[in-house]
Amino acid sequence: MISQRSKISLPLQLTFLIFSMVLNCMGIVILQLSEAKIAYEKLGFLESFKDLPIAFISLFIVHFISRFGAKKSLIFSLSVVGICSLILPFVEVFWFYKLWFAIIGTCFAIGKICVFGILRNNVTDERSLAKSMNSVEASFMIGIFVVNTGFGWLISSAYSEFWKFGFLFISLLCAVTIFLFSRLQISEAVKAGPESILKDLTGLFSPALVFFLAIIFSIVFIEQSFNSWLPSFYKNHLKVNSFFALQASSFLALFSYAGRMVTSFVIHRFSLSRYYLLCLSLILLVLSVISGIQLFGTEDGSGVLLFLFPVTGFFLSPLYPVINSKMISGIDRSKAELFTALIVIFSSLGSSLSSVMMSILFGNRLLDYYSMYILSAVSLLFVISVIYFKIAGKTSGK
Repeated sequence: MISQRSKISLPLQLTFLIFSMVLNCMGIVILQLSEAKIAYEKLGFLESFKDLPIAFISLFIVHFISRFGAKKSLIFSLSVVGICSLILPFVEVFWFYKLWFAIIGTCFAIGKICVFGILRNNVTDERSLAKSMNSVEASFMIGIFVVNTGFGWLISSAYSEFWKFGFLFISLLCAVTIFLFSRLQISEAVKAGPESILKDLTGLFSPALVFFLAIIFSIVFIEQSFNSWLPSFYKNHLKVNSFFALQASSFLALFSYAGRMVTSFVIHRFSLSRYYLLCLSLILLVLSVISGIQLFGTEDGSGVLLFLFPVTGFFLSPLYPVINSKMISGIDRSKAELFTALIVIFSSLGSSLSSVMMSILFGNRLLDYYSMYILSAVSLLFVISVIYFKIAGKTSGK
């Protein structure tokens, strides 16, 4: 089963790369539509059209995947994403963005549950799973970099009015990934009916799971505060142009990629819980410095923020795959897809609420408190994480 992992690595990484680009183009859409005089309040709720459908239908998706298999489900979701990306450049009305993100979010839920399920069925021990997840999810960070850099160049060029045609590249990438999956033989999980899913769901709940889901919610809440809104923060508060705002945000993705790749190489040498808490502590340190500069620094000194914000990505990016691998490794393989559905649900809720809160912050011109707002969220995450590790330690008898 481990040798099979090397064969499926490329299409899994391409899957996360594609979904990263279509999900994280939100920052670009917000930036471009805000210039078209669309209110931040409307743009903030645009994220909800991506996330809330995921929360409502994820458990149904588990039954869908169980019925048709991970391979067919992945091909279906990638096909829909490819078609939607092909259509988007030719539609102008704002309501279509809502529909587009709702479809993309649903397809991402299918894709993520399939990918996590495949990984769980191919990797057995906790640290190897952490290594694999960091490696696959690192491609998610590359997607953020590619979409920000590519669209940034397009927006700043003489053809800026055709920026939406960049989605045609995503459509082409979907076709390539579908072709790679069509040539693979993937072992499928045992099919489960709706009654089995409901029974397994009831059996999963425990105090450790409740705190784990709170952690997942909080991590995505914090990540979304950066990924979708950092370009607008750079442009509106630091007064840089659209191109530089997107390129500076791309450095966040590069640092995040580096953080996950470093983690995938060194994770075997550390306790997962200690490594996780160390990363969290360093995020608090960097954000404290940023907050100090924002509150007490001069206007000239605020330019340092352009380079400090991306550094947080190096320590923030390992949190999600590390905490997921720690919990998933203890879950029975037959319940991996159901458990992933819970992760997807709480991730989507965290993303949606984060964007609504950020839209309020931007709409009321409270950008001086941007870093302090995120710092407060990270502090709360630290407390929840310490409690979770204590409960998990008692449960495992450590």
